[in-house]
Amino acid sequence: MTDPQQSAYSSDPSWQAQPPAQPPAQPGGYPDPGYQPIYQDPTVQADNPHQPHQPGYPADPGYPTQAYPAGTDPISGQPVMPPGYPPVGYPVVTPGPSTNGLSIAAMVVAIVGAIGLCAYGFGGYLGAVGAILGHVASKQIRERGEGGEGFAKAGIIVGWISTAIAVLATIAIVVFFVWLANQPSPSYDSGY
Repeated sequence: MTDPQQSAYSSDPSWQAQPPAQPPAQPGGYPDPGYQPIYQDPTVQADNPHQPHQPGYPADPGYPTQAYPAGTDPISGQPVMPPGYPPVGYPVVTPGPSTNGLSIAAMVVAIVGAIGLCAYGFGGYLGAVGAILGHVASKQIRERGEGGEGFAKAGIIVGWISTAIAVLATIAIVVFFVWLANQPSPSYDSGY
């Protein structure tokens, strides 16, 4: 039993076998370079005998092999950096020198000494320790080329100022107690 529609199509001349299409012509009218393999390393075929031989094509002499200098973007013409580098035009940030830890300690101790001035001025003496640490840190920074010079200067300035205020506060407290001790004692007359 045959399909009636199938037989109708088979008699249609548009469904008859067409001759094979011609391959497209080479662009620009260049002759077909043919199937000419380029040099193939014989060790590659010997290493993998199951790999079929895939010859390459020679370069077309009508086209330039490289339109732009090596390492440039063909669209913008800008140099292309290897992976891991920022694109052209972006700033490159490099890490600066490490910060001296003693300079940070000098600033912290000097600030604690300045806050200690609230305890009748005696906490300000801690500022002298911060100032001395700041001087030592400044010397280390110059010798080692480290960062943190601002912290060291802040420790020196705040430390000596809080020490000076502590000394003035101590003198004022001593003068006050000496004055208070030289006052005559009040007489308490009971009147009985």
